Amino acid sequence: MHILRTALVLVVTFALSQLSSPSLTAQGQSTHKPGEAHTMPMPRGMTAKSTMTRDQKIANAMSAAPAAVSAKATILDWPAKEGEKPPVLRAGTNAWNCLPDMPDTEGNDPMCLDAPWMKWVEAYMSKTQPHITSVGIGYMVAAGGSHGSNSDPYAMKATGDNQWAHHPPHIMIVVPDLKSLEGMPTDPGNGGPYVMYKGTPYAHIMTPTVPAHK
Repeated sequence: MHILRTALVLVVTFALSQLSSPSLTAQGQSTHKPGEAHTMPMPRGMTAKSTMTRDQKIANAMSAAPAAVSAKATILDWPAKEGEKPPVLRAGTNAWNCLPDMPDTEGNDPMCLDAPWMKWVEAYMSKTQPHITSVGIGYMVAAGGSHGSNSDPYAMKATGDNQWAHHPPHIMIVVPDLKSLEGMPTDPGNGGPYVMYKGTPYAHIMTPTVPAHK
């Protein structure tokens, strides 16, 4: 998931029902209404402007997850400037938030995120420790996938030691206890689930839905 390099890698950041600062109860449930937007930090280095129309952005964002999730999700756009609220392209009625492809990233990386994942994104964008209290699910199953480092959460280009790879369409899983990820593979090309960003506060499980490019 490139989600989350900017250009979300990832995204997102990428409200979960509000792309940026959702207030959550101790149980991790959002207290905000679906479609309510808040200010959010911009993804690092995001400068490119999308050439998609509003309807194209909505369709692209919805392609990130199964229709059972995205059909009633709130569709948000990436804000034009840091500190601005993410524009609501379409109000939703469930607890999911979907965002279109990040203009700055290589590949096609729209995403649909639940409340724990939005907390993750907020922490990632502000470079703070995520406080995850329940398992979270994020969908990035749109065709194409993205490219990015599997070891460095903030890498912007390939280096000899940052495990730069193609991340095919996938489902992301964030967990409250990162120790539970010990023993899982970290190779994006292993043919199955793997851990991204192991050894950092942003470690999570990536579960490919199609094979990675060789």
